[in-house]
Amino acid sequence: MDDPSSASNKHKRKRGRKPKASPPFPDRSSPSPSAAPAPAGRRGRKPRRHEAPADADATRPPSPPRRGEPKPVANGGDVVAVAESGPASWDEVVRVVPCMDAVVKVFCVHTEPNFSLPWQRKRQYSSSSSGFIIGGRRVLTNAHSVEHYTQVKLKKRGSDTKYLATVLAIGTECDIALLTVNDDEFWEGVSPVEFGTLPALQDAVTVVGYPIGGDTISVTSGVVSRIEILSYVHGSTELLGLQIDAAINSGNSGGPAFNDRGKCVGIAFQSLKHEDAENIGYVIPTPVITHFIEDYKKSGEYTGFPILGVEWQKMENPDLRKAMGMKPDQKGVRVRRVEPTAPESGCLRPSDIILSFDGVDIANDGTVPFRHGERIGFSYLVSQKYTGEKALVKVLRDSKVHEFKIRLATHKRLVAAHVKGRPPSYYIVAGFVFAAISVPYLRSEYGKDYEYDAPVKLLVKHLHAMAESPDEQLVVVSQVLVSDINIGYEEIVNTQVLAFNGQPVKNLKNLATMVENCKDEFLKFDLEYDQIVVLETKTAKAATQDILTTHCIPSATSDDLKA
Repeated sequence: MDDPSSASNKHKRKRGRKPKASPPFPDRSSPSPSAAPAPAGRRGRKPRRHEAPADADATRPPSPPRRGEPKPVANGGDVVAVAESGPASWDEVVRVVPCMDAVVKVFCVHTEPNFSLPWQRKRQYSSSSSGFIIGGRRVLTNAHSVEHYTQVKLKKRGSDTKYLATVLAIGTECDIALLTVNDDEFWEGVSPVEFGTLPALQDAVTVVGYPIGGDTISVTSGVVSRIEILSYVHGSTELLGLQIDAAINSGNSGGPAFNDRGKCVGIAFQSLKHEDAENIGYVIPTPVITHFIEDYKKSGEYTGFPILGVEWQKMENPDLRKAMGMKPDQKGVRVRRVEPTAPESGCLRPSDIILSFDGVDIANDGTVPFRHGERIGFSYLVSQKYTGEKALVKVLRDSKVHEFKIRLATHKRLVAAHVKGRPPSYYIVAGFVFAAISVPYLRSEYGKDYEYDAPVKLLVKHLHAMAESPDEQLVVVSQVLVSDINIGYEEIVNTQVLAFNGQPVKNLKNLATMVENCKDEFLKFDLEYDQIVVLETKTAKAATQDILTTHCIPSATSDDLKA
């Protein structure tokens, strides 16, 4: 996580009243920005606990160690965590030290898009986080550490030189980024980190990085306390993760977690900030890291983690199983809905019972065997595949067993969780600013608690609606730039556009094309809540240029809509 140089209080940001403070802390171990961007929260309305980046506490003074906790001890300029119990932890540190030279400090300058005023960008800010060198002249760090980057530099341990880095790939869902440096001097005298296997519960882990509290490398130690499918705050997705009790603070983001043999078993990326929890950190495990690296090797870019495009229901109730025609020895989960844009929509149907995935039987609670004495959600099996690969799915339908070979694809959300570096789209006519809804847009308008503060109808579609076609978008009137032509419409804000001149609006480009090509006397927009907007076509289009000039807007259409 990155340590923000500054942090803001919880602001419920409303349109037109945005405080000139740095953005709220992300719920992930983010880079240490001067102002860290707020991450996407979990879907659904759950209690407001924050899984924050390691830098989320950047502005809090470090608390003194409690009894029984490791105490920092100086060791040749490096801070090394040494337990009071003594020799055992010293042995662990000695094993890990040879790998520490491969841990680097990541400096990034970010320039975030302004989703509320999409024709401009926000003020740039800087952050610092951690990373580490792997084979093939590559460096791994967190995706949120280099999000919306304009410049990335790396500094090796003990060096006074910052080297310009090139971002090769950003894995938004898994919160991993791959970097490289063209300067040969950077790679001299450094041995790459080697990866270990997935650790077991209670295995010792050592997190190495450059967190808040100092400029030199820092080491914290702990054990693996839980292995399960976790919510990745930055990626708004769920993948395998490790929970550890080693401290992960702001700036730790992207740093490696070593086992007691000096092998890397994960990447620090977020922590749990809650009044009832202490020292809960999360690490991206090696299976997820390996998937990201292999995906890049196969396709030359990051293609994502596939999903099974269905919503499902547990089958733990015996009466429900009996009514669905399941035999006593059959187990599985019931399909509630199938994503219309997913390849599965061609073969799976609502009320199908998924019995197994790629030959692995699924239990009535949706879990599959993992390791000795452990079970895990069957989505883990899906996430181990690569985009475009096929999987054998066995289903029960009308008391008969069917088998389907399904091609797996990534998730197409109606409300996108990320824009993946692209500038936001917009279209302006007669002062009406039209935009497509995304999670970054909602966060820009309503703050990080947008799931509580945004309009209910938009939230329902964000949480539950499914896209009917791959290019479908929710288009809204973002705001109305006041002018004589739009008198009476000034209070329309973030209201969905359903149709234009009687034609349904599929996406923002579709709306812009229809308006530009309109030859009718009037422009008529049908909005949510049974509102309508009517403007005379000729005068509306003529007034647009004056409005753009007044507000210093370079174009009525974003570049991506001009193509």
